[in-house]
Amino acid sequence: MKKLSIGLIVAIVLGLAFLMIAWPFGTVGAGERGVLLRWGAVTGQVMGEGLYVRVPVMDRVEIMDVKIQKEEVIATAASKDLQTVESKVALNYHIDPMKVANIYQDIGIQYNIRLIDPALQESVKSTTAKYTAEELITRREEVRDAIKAHLVEKLQPRGILIDDFNVVDFQFSASFDQAIELKVTAEQSALAAKNKLEQIKFEAEQQVAEARGKAEALRIESAALQSSPQILQLRALEKWDGRLPSVMGSQATPFVDITGLVR
Repeated sequence: MKKLSIGLIVAIVLGLAFLMIAWPFGTVGAGERGVLLRWGAVTGQVMGEGLYVRVPVMDRVEIMDVKIQKEEVIATAASKDLQTVESKVALNYHIDPMKVANIYQDIGIQYNIRLIDPALQESVKSTTAKYTAEELITRREEVRDAIKAHLVEKLQPRGILIDDFNVVDFQFSASFDQAIELKVTAEQSALAAKNKLEQIKFEAEQQVAEARGKAEALRIESAALQSSPQILQLRALEKWDGRLPSVMGSQATPFVDITGLVR
């Protein structure tokens, strides 16, 4: 009886194993594709989402993810002016659903390690070498677009489609960071000095204009006095307090003839 029980258990296990191997049905999940293999060889047939049927034992289906994925790497490169730059970049991509069989056959399921990471490193290094360290900062969007274009050129023919690319961060050497800080400080100081000089120049121009106005007023008044001596008497009359001198003599204030001023 005991031997019968053991034999029954073994038979059940073997039957279940055979059923799992021979089971002809399977499913492909959302955002996935199934690559059909026959005796381990790629047939080129791709299973879409949902239920599929295969030939037991002969066929096997490898699932490939075609949803958007993210790859983030750090690449160390040299700029055009030979500054060491450490770039942290992020790539969003997905597999072309029409080329999953080719990718599986040519590259395998580790396409991110074998294809995408090396392409990211090479694209960042080759693009960084075209810009100075300062240009990498001031022309960041242009640098990002150049790296992205390089990635599209390398990956798209292999069935990897680029959705987005971003430069997360640039890290420079401590000496370069210090040089940039000193340059910014110098530029700010120069701008402050320029503004101060402009203020002094403006104030000086105001003073010159004021002096010219006074000189012009004096010139006009002098010309008027020369052309009409009565104006001099009018100026004296404006300063007169209305009292006649108490002492008559050579030092006394001369009497102004107002009859000639009032007509």
